[in-house]
Amino acid sequence: MEHWLFYLRAYLLEALGFAQRSITSYQAALRIKPQFHRCSNRIAYILAGLGRYAEAEPYFLTVLAADPGNASAHFNLGYTYDKRGEFEKAIRAFSEATRLHPKLDRAWYGLGLSHAALGQHDRAANALREAATLQPMNPHAWYQLGMAYHTLQDRDKMDAVVMHLLRFDPKITRQLIRDAKRSDLDYLVKDLAV
Repeated sequence: MEHWLFYLRAYLLEALGFAQRSITSYQAALRIKPQFHRCSNRIAYILAGLGRYAEAEPYFLTVLAADPGNASAHFNLGYTYDKRGEFEKAIRAFSEATRLHPKLDRAWYGLGLSHAALGQHDRAANALREAATLQPMNPHAWYQLGMAYHTLQDRDKMDAVVMHLLRFDPKITRQLIRDAKRSDLDYLVKDLAV
């Protein structure tokens, strides 16, 4: 029962914004009950949120060893790899997250970004299309999809993304047009205030 007291204390400290103190309390709970993976997950999540990705990795791996079907933990592990520039590892983790939970849009998004970072733009476009389909109002997914199509020199698909994005986020649309150097589409956003 003592491990629960440390867990609840840690959870409260985390909610109050005391990250390091909450980690210490979660670790105390783990010393009492090492298989209390809920604590490992919270520690990993906090460390990743603090940008301490290398420290978070072993905690996510512990969670996944106990619960290999945890799509969120696979996503979070992929996120830590992506942030460390380990894109091949990130792709494996994001792919497993999407296999386990095909509607996990953030995993598709991460998968697309990791493929793009490796220059695998066909694969990036496929993953980003899934992310954009699952979250049709996510301007970042649409922007990245548009850039993937631009890189692939698929003007028709790029234009379709621009027209879709223009319906709900003109500022990101303008950014996409500028970044893709598509001045022929400037007329779509010419009246937008800078």
